[in-house]
Amino acid sequence: MTVAPAGELLDYDDVVARYDPVLGLEVHVELSTATKMFCGCANKFGAEPNTQVCPVCLGLPGSLPVLNQEAVESAIRIGLALNCDIAPWGRFARKNYFYPDQPKNYQISQYDEPIAINGHLDVPLDDGTTWRIEIERAHMEEDTGKLTHLGSDTGRIEGATTSLLDYNRSGVPLIEIVTKPIEGTGARAPEIARAYVTALRDLLRALGVSDVRMDQGSMRCDANASLKPIGQKEFGTRTETKNVNSLKSVEVAVRYEMRRQAAVLDAGEKVHQETRHFHEDGYTSPGRSKETAEDYRYFPEPDLEPVAPSAELVERLRTTIPELPWLSRNRIQHEWGISDEVMRDLLNIGAIDLITATVAQGASSESARAWWGNFLVQKANEAGVELDALPITPKQVAEVIKLVDDGKLSNKLARQVVEGVLAGEGEPEQVMTDRGLVMVRDDSLIQAAVDEALAANPDVAEKIRGGKVAAAGAIVGAVMKATKGQADASRVRELVLAACR
Repeated sequence: MTVAPAGELLDYDDVVARYDPVLGLEVHVELSTATKMFCGCANKFGAEPNTQVCPVCLGLPGSLPVLNQEAVESAIRIGLALNCDIAPWGRFARKNYFYPDQPKNYQISQYDEPIAINGHLDVPLDDGTTWRIEIERAHMEEDTGKLTHLGSDTGRIEGATTSLLDYNRSGVPLIEIVTKPIEGTGARAPEIARAYVTALRDLLRALGVSDVRMDQGSMRCDANASLKPIGQKEFGTRTETKNVNSLKSVEVAVRYEMRRQAAVLDAGEKVHQETRHFHEDGYTSPGRSKETAEDYRYFPEPDLEPVAPSAELVERLRTTIPELPWLSRNRIQHEWGISDEVMRDLLNIGAIDLITATVAQGASSESARAWWGNFLVQKANEAGVELDALPITPKQVAEVIKLVDDGKLSNKLARQVVEGVLAGEGEPEQVMTDRGLVMVRDDSLIQAAVDEALAANPDVAEKIRGGKVAAAGAIVGAVMKATKGQADASRVRELVLAACR
């Protein structure tokens, strides 16, 4: 067996043959409350820089924080969904450190008295099994501002010539969910890390507490990894890969760190406890040495009262916890009678919740799947947005489906109605009326169009009379063109064939 020198990567099979990985995943989730954690500033992504700020979130002297009640209730619901114990009493603390994106030079967080502790999540894996991830804590804190570095090739501070600060994110409600050490995963460690973050994202979305958009930073994962020789009880030195912002990247970062650390250990060197940056090319690079809790000089936040949720509140919030998303999906898949492949495709485009909501408005699951999984996802791709960002609701889609089922629209006309709704022209029935898209049901009008088309195409009419029924398609097409697609094609065909007997 070849030993890899420092700086190289050990073959993955060699890594898991000799080392046990130990993982720890810290997931930061921005809550989708209307306002920030400790002030009344709007909590909305994408606003102009430094337009959603006030003395409190800017840390100006004399300003005092006021706790966001909805954020506390969201934190409790998250804890309950993760099977945690909810603390009956707890305090906020000041986490002291200097960095330009933290205007107070401290972050209001929870330290030794988090809102939720000792939970677990049974994570579904691709092979149909589950893996239990133990949760150490879920605690409340505020997010920092955002730094944008200009002039460097990587977008990081190294080599930058200018740094810009946007404090809109400063003070946004944040929940940090921390696992206990994850052991015994062996070769499946990267897969299990990804599966956990995926399950957590789905759960938080089902709770409705966050949009969990990893691409926008509303959900971020810090992936801790260490290695120990197989059979050794003592953990190895860990590294923490910061702010990994996609599910695939979580898996790639863990796998890379396992291979890198194994190469370091095989070369007789020591792994440094540090934070690391993840690069989308699939590797990590050193950040800074990792602080310990003592470095942050935690002490109780003097400007906030303790958090003391009543047992009645906790039990009321417990009743709002939905069915686990993957259990719900299994049930829905069975009810809809679709294959694993189709379900996977619908999941990948983010259509499941939209289809379910459309069915709840009275549409059939087959019709709802056809609209969201075909025409509407095409429109989303054209617009460069997520499916749920399209300006059309499940209720409106269900109304379009009903217009088709009632015979007022053909599928072709229905697509024009949907395009009108997407363009902001109003509700489906209004668009149908304003655009003059109602199906022609008057046989006398259709018959007149048929007679005109047959007269204009005598050679085709003769073929039909001679038994070449397929030739009727040309006449049907002419009639549909003449009626602007508003005739029923099947009825047109019947009248064409009847006229040529």
